[in-house]
Amino acid sequence: MSSNQQIPPWLQEQVARLQQLQQNLQAIMAQKQHLEMEQLETERALEVLKKASDNDTVFKNAGSILIKSTRQSLISELEEKKELSNTRITVLSKQEVRIKENLKEAEAKIKEMLRGAAETGQQQKTTSPK
Repeated sequence: MSSNQQIPPWLQEQVARLQQLQQNLQAIMAQKQHLEMEQLETERALEVLKKASDNDTVFKNAGSILIKSTRQSLISELEEKKELSNTRITVLSKQEVRIKENLKEAEAKIKEMLRGAAETGQQQKTTSPK
């Protein structure tokens, strides 16, 4: 296509869909990475808590303050948080796979449409009278 030709609406639509899928994929991957980092922090905190004795004073973070707590309640809380993170990471991973498949399909569709448009343009050039 020369630069003075308009992009066909069907191609604009497919490119817009492709861009939306790419943005969704980036958002999901960022969420997943954030959760994985959060999960690592939780695992480290659990390791430290499990090494502490029942008599040790422990605190939990509540916004900008620390609140005294019991070791066992913090372990339970962190294990629940870890389990929830695992579930969310699993869901995001499935969404990531699905979007990657949709991206491949969209790219293939665009290539196919462009190939078809190019072939149609070639045929028009060869069959048109001079």
